[in-house]
Amino acid sequence: MSSIELTPSQKKILRALTNLHKKSEDAIKGEDIAEQVDRNPGTIRNQMQSLKALQLVEGVPGPKGGYKPTAAAYEALEIQQMDEPASVPLQHEGEPVSDTIIEEIDLSSVHHPELCRAEIHVQGRLSDIHEGDSVTVGPTPLSKLVIDGTVDGKDDTNNILILRIDDMVAPTEEPSH
Repeated sequence: MSSIELTPSQKKILRALTNLHKKSEDAIKGEDIAEQVDRNPGTIRNQMQSLKALQLVEGVPGPKGGYKPTAAAYEALEIQQMDEPASVPLQHEGEPVSDTIIEEIDLSSVHHPELCRAEIHVQGRLSDIHEGDSVTVGPTPLSKLVIDGTVDGKDDTNNILILRIDDMVAPTEEPSH
């Protein structure tokens, strides 16, 4: 658990940096981060100074320069870094969403079928997914759990989708003996 307390703005910028860096191991330009979080590039440069002071970001000088997240950045955002993460598909309105990793699925209010919710913790960009949209998560690697739901809310700071569960299936298999 990280002891660094980040502002919502710092979290959003740092998460955008880690998402962009996941796609390309190169340094990420401030303009690309600014576009992703819908902020002015000057604001990003200012925030990067404080994130560098916290040792969450390193600056890369030169024409191909920009910013790279440090290992501490992933720790501060509580993102587990894995070389080969298990693939859990995410679909939005029936179309596969690429460049995302499902980190965690939390179920809440399971005892109340009409209010059953799932929090889907995601690495990757969620800006195209909105409240009321249809989303399918799964199958998960072990239990083959598939969740169909409607987006009930979104936490852009922590990259969490809140789904109202429409259907949830985990197929049962006969024991092999």
